[in-house]
Amino acid sequence: MASNASEPLIGLTTYLEPVRFGLWDTRGAVLHQAYVDCVRAAGGNPVLLPPGGDWRPETVGWLDGLVITGGADVNPAAYGQEPGPLTDAPRQSRDDSEFSLARAALSSGLPLLGVCRGMQVLNVVLGGTLHQHVEGHVKSPGVFAETEVDVVRGSALEAVVGSRTTVQCHHHQALDVLGEGLRAVATAPDGIVEGVELEGSGFALGVQSHPEQDIEDVRLFAALVQAAKERARR
Repeated sequence: MASNASEPLIGLTTYLEPVRFGLWDTRGAVLHQAYVDCVRAAGGNPVLLPPGGDWRPETVGWLDGLVITGGADVNPAAYGQEPGPLTDAPRQSRDDSEFSLARAALSSGLPLLGVCRGMQVLNVVLGGTLHQHVEGHVKSPGVFAETEVDVVRGSALEAVVGSRTTVQCHHHQALDVLGEGLRAVATAPDGIVEGVELEGSGFALGVQSHPEQDIEDVRLFAALVQAAKERARR
């Protein structure tokens, strides 16, 4: 059963990567602190979810909301393509875990926010495909590029961020064919899809940008937390 506490439990998916800390040079489940800080600032209680686990509707019920975070490229095999020359090596354990989490969230009505890779995961889970490489959305490795995006009026995303906003981007892949039920609700000047929402869902949004990079603007995380509270009251 989901939490009835005043601070909803918001799951955050994590990387599984080589890491160094203290005396250790090992592999670890890690995540940028910015996600944790933004969930806390938005009134949620962040819970880190490492790759792995048995994720079904009945095993995500203790969560109140879910953020599928950014990270490495989705394995192109998941949408029926061979990897291109610039596509990352697969992180199959993460793909498997996040696909299962996304499906469980969607089928149980768990509020869901997909960030960058997370939006791509949502699209692929719903049968969509990706452009394996696009130019111009990375300023330089490890540096976010500012992008102006237009948001569709009347969309759930517009209700949160307005009809035009500046976002932080760091990606080289993008949505191509949209998954079943998804609607593009934000675009960059070059036509890249910057936001999607699932029609008929309680709260299922995806953004190609990185809202966690601005701790002064946690509107998307706050919207997720509010959706989690409303679901808990039903």
